[in-house]
Amino acid sequence: MRVVLAEDLFLLRDGLVRMLEAYDFEVVAAVESGPELTRALAEQRPDVAVVDVRLPPSFTDEGLQCALAARRDRPGLPVLVLSQHVEQLYARELLADGSGGVGYLLKDRVFDAEQFIDAVRRVAAGGTAMDPQVISQLLSRRARDRPMARLTPREVEVMELVAQGRSNTAIASRLVITERAVAKHTSNIFGKLQLPPSDDDNRRVLAVLAYLDRG
Repeated sequence: MRVVLAEDLFLLRDGLVRMLEAYDFEVVAAVESGPELTRALAEQRPDVAVVDVRLPPSFTDEGLQCALAARRDRPGLPVLVLSQHVEQLYARELLADGSGGVGYLLKDRVFDAEQFIDAVRRVAAGGTAMDPQVISQLLSRRARDRPMARLTPREVEVMELVAQGRSNTAIASRLVITERAVAKHTSNIFGKLQLPPSDDDNRRVLAVLAYLDRG
């Protein structure tokens, strides 16, 4: 699987390259700035991009803007964003088009290699990998004025885990309930949010997140 990596800190970038290669990813480009990322995404056409939000020269949202521009040129390009903070605007932009795999991880909450690699693989396969803190802030944003307020506490717990990309089996294990109960909760969630039935679970997750956080 071919990866383009963008991270401005040398030690972190080098460590991520070594980790990805240890798990049989091919890092076709490891860059440190926005312009380099734009070129790498256009030239290499990777299976997934792993992108730090803040890159030179602006050190604002350079990395994410480059990734979003690449997704406009190549709809569905899987992008896993790394950040130090929960940036609601960035997460909303990333989720808004609902096409292809997306992820948003907080750097200081990635605790082991397996967690990170699982997120990369999940996003590359078209799924989602969202940090629970990001999910919680998206769900709470103006919740009183949204259908989100109709969900029960248990349904909120289920949706947070669904948005992380967890399977029904994994959710059932985490919440100590049956898979049938998980299926019922998810059905209720999409009904309350007025989302049409779909066989594409990943797109449904993206639609839920985008709907909850649209301004």
